[in-house]
Amino acid sequence: MSSPNPNTADTSAVQAPAPNNRRGFLLRLLLVVLVLAAIGWTAWYFLDGRWYEGTDDAYVNGNIVQITPRINGTVISIGADDGDVVKKGDVMVQLDRSDADVELQRAAANLASTVRRVRGLYSTVQGAQAQVAVEKVALQKAQADYNRRRDLAKTGAISAEELSHALDALTAAQSALTTSQQQLQTNQVLVDDTVVASHPDVKAAAAQYRSAYLDDVRTTMVAPVTGYVAKRTVQVGQRVQPGAALMAVVPLHEVWVDANFKETQLTQMRIGQSVEVTADVYGSAVKYKAQVQSLGVGTGSAFSLLPAQNATGNWIKIVQRIPVRVVFTDPSQLDKYPLRIGMSLNTDVNLHDQNGPMLSQTPRTEPLFSTDVYNHQLVDANEKIAQIIHENMGGR
Repeated sequence: MSSPNPNTADTSAVQAPAPNNRRGFLLRLLLVVLVLAAIGWTAWYFLDGRWYEGTDDAYVNGNIVQITPRINGTVISIGADDGDVVKKGDVMVQLDRSDADVELQRAAANLASTVRRVRGLYSTVQGAQAQVAVEKVALQKAQADYNRRRDLAKTGAISAEELSHALDALTAAQSALTTSQQQLQTNQVLVDDTVVASHPDVKAAAAQYRSAYLDDVRTTMVAPVTGYVAKRTVQVGQRVQPGAALMAVVPLHEVWVDANFKETQLTQMRIGQSVEVTADVYGSAVKYKAQVQSLGVGTGSAFSLLPAQNATGNWIKIVQRIPVRVVFTDPSQLDKYPLRIGMSLNTDVNLHDQNGPMLSQTPRTEPLFSTDVYNHQLVDANEKIAQIIHENMGGR
């Protein structure tokens, strides 16, 4: 039996510690990497990272313009469906206008009749003025006759009875003039400081015509703004009531972001700071340019239907969230990459600019959102009223 080789044993004893040395080297290398990573992260945070606040609790919001009737009626046609694009002024829903047409014709006839009746009041005043002039002449004649007979009675040329008859005639003429003047005053009060078009009766009839005209026009419901149709519930043949929501128009070019930040994230947040927004639907490849428009004045729980009651024995502190309104600054991005109401977003606010206020400092001087699609309705009604009055003036 051969004895073990002493050279082989010595070699094994020398090479055995090698795995431990390699493991120690890797551990030291990992430690160095972790330290460098920590230093890098710390440097990034203090130089750049701490100047950003982000949240994924953000959603697309916008104006939802309801199409609602202002009169009773039966739907006879529908001009758009969910997802359709409509322009401002396009017909959305048409109601049966038969009843409204009848009421409009009745109001037009009433206005015409009132104009003619008021014209009669002016004619009555002119007649009363002529009657007063006649009565004044009769009074002057009776006064002259009485004066002449009074002088003759002094000389005994006429009897006292004849003088008494002359006095009676003078008294009657004075009474007739007084009655005519009172009648003139009564008629004058009805037309004082007016013309036919501005007479109260004519204005009241014109107001009734305007009301009937608006009811007739409102049988056609138009889109107040340009946008996309959503939530259509109306059907042909449906009897609708004023205020019922038939459909909605959403102007997707005027959406904004409601981002809910933790209250601890608002310390350095200011109005006007730039915001980078990404949408889940497009991913990080599309970055929207935006800015902070306003910071909420209360937490979501404070304005909920049943606010939390913290004055209880089992109170637990929870970090609250404040809604921050973010608006897009580049409308062309919304044209290329449209967003829908309620979509999820990610927002990162750049906190470098600290010059803006935390709360709005000046009130608005213009409406936030408006439409002029209804402005012409009364203009058209006034033109019709002027035409009816002119046609019934008889050349006056």
